Amino acid sequence: MTIELKVTGMNCQHCVRAVKQALEALPGVTAALVDLDTGTARIEGAAAPADLIAAVVEAGYQAQPLASD
Repeated sequence: MTIELKVTGMNCQHCVRAVKQALEALPGVTAALVDLDTGTARIEGAAAPADLIAAVVEAGYQAQPLASD
């Protein structure tokens, strides 16, 4: 399963690493791709969206599900 989040508050590569590490530390996450330019995170795995958002918030950023077209 793939989940995409809009992540706000990132402004450097350190931020990207912090969000990536927070997401990949969750059980069920197999990979996380965080993009500073688009402000998005694409997560592969079986973690619940609420858990993903909570991990990003815990890391000091804000997140919400990316609206699908």
